Amino acid sequence: MASNQSDDAEMTSMNVSLPEQLRTFVAERAKGRFGSASEYVRELIREDQRRAAQERLEEKLLLGLDSGEPIEVTPEYWESKRRQLVERHRSKRRS
Repeated sequence: MASNQSDDAEMTSMNVSLPEQLRTFVAERAKGRFGSASEYVRELIREDQRRAAQERLEEKLLLGLDSGEPIEVTPEYWESKRRQLVERHRSKRRS
């Protein structure tokens, strides 16, 4: 059964009208793997949420690729970034 209890903590109802052909399809798909048609529909929605999050990530990655001239990221680059972050953190703690 594919159910995420944390998502189901505060349930509310939503009525969805389906033509008989779709209602039958949902009922058949829900048999076995899911305990009910509601669980099947919730899983479809969760999958759509994951897909939308993946699309947002891909959009951000493309924006990053188009954001300017590329730089070489070396161990020295990361060490410099780490030092900058440590110093920024220290200066905030002093304030």
